[in-house]
Amino acid sequence: MMKRFLTDHQIASLVEAIQSAESLSTGEICVHIDSTTDDKIAEAAFEVFKELCKDKTAEKNAVLFHVNFEQKYLTIIGDTGIHEKVHQSFWDHLHDYITSEFAKGHFYQALKSAILETGKELKKHFPANGKNHNELPDEITFS
Repeated sequence: MMKRFLTDHQIASLVEAIQSAESLSTGEICVHIDSTTDDKIAEAAFEVFKELCKDKTAEKNAVLFHVNFEQKYLTIIGDTGIHEKVHQSFWDHLHDYITSEFAKGHFYQALKSAILETGKELKKHFPANGKNHNELPDEITFS
């Protein structure tokens, strides 16, 4: 099912984009692709966020991109540390960009751009200072 949206090579490239974006800051970026939830997707996204990201970083600066391609649904959730520093307009703009690109079938490019853009935003507020521990796995998760 996933092959319709992202190839294995694109998934590997997105993991590299996460690593590159995270190298600039102490923030963490998670991508979860959900192909099992049909309704209450926002609730499912928050459950994934709690499991993968919430309070799992020292500065509470993890961001989750929860994507459901079949339902054409995207949720972006930032933990409290990043959310306090970034205006809602940043997330709204990112969400609008990604969903408009998804509508054109540009799944890979939209996600990659959003990951790198989020990395730049994290760098502004949480620059890497010497030791930059990878607090969360970079692999994309699936359900």
